[in-house]
Amino acid sequence: MEFTKTIYDNEKLIYKLANYFPYYSDKEDLIQAGFKGMIDAYHNFDETKGAKFTTYAYTYILGEMREVVRKSQGVKISKEITTLKNKIDKARERLMQSLMREPTNMELSQYLGVSLGELEEILNAKVTVTSIDNNVGDTNMMLEEIIGAPETDIDSLILLKTELENLEEPERTIMFARYYEDMTQTEVANNLGLSQVDVSRREKKVLTKIRGKLTFNGN
Repeated sequence: MEFTKTIYDNEKLIYKLANYFPYYSDKEDLIQAGFKGMIDAYHNFDETKGAKFTTYAYTYILGEMREVVRKSQGVKISKEITTLKNKIDKARERLMQSLMREPTNMELSQYLGVSLGELEEILNAKVTVTSIDNNVGDTNMMLEEIIGAPETDIDSLILLKTELENLEEPERTIMFARYYEDMTQTEVANNLGLSQVDVSRREKKVLTKIRGKLTFNGN
């Protein structure tokens, strides 16, 4: 691929992805970050592997844009703590289902194989920042978790986001809470006054519908 032609032919992707951040005012910063991401993608892209360049570049472009937004907010949140906190939430859901009650911190620490002190430190970590991803969605993550097809083109990525936004309630809240905010089914059920079984049933129904539309779109 010729460098200048590749960047010129695909620059619309940068402007399209910049619209994923409606709450960020300086669009020029996002556009510049997008071009940096596309250039990095170009230098790392291996066309012999059969992937589309736009699909490959998507992650690079969106990653650079997110970094600009995060730096502008001055947010410094440990990714390790966030990851461990998510693991604790998932462990709590599993233990609640097996114990039929809220697990103690000691039970959680034993289940996860971490010390009680470490677990309580993570639980007490004050993370009050609202992620930009919660506002506009991490479509790439959603794609991998919902349909497991990282080679889907950018039109399907946008279709996915549109389908989720057009859902009726409570399905819309369920899907955004589950896949954008990484909440457990039990947490969603408690927030909405539903049973965990009902949340699971509604989630599966939406996933089936979205997978069908995305598959059709790709054919």
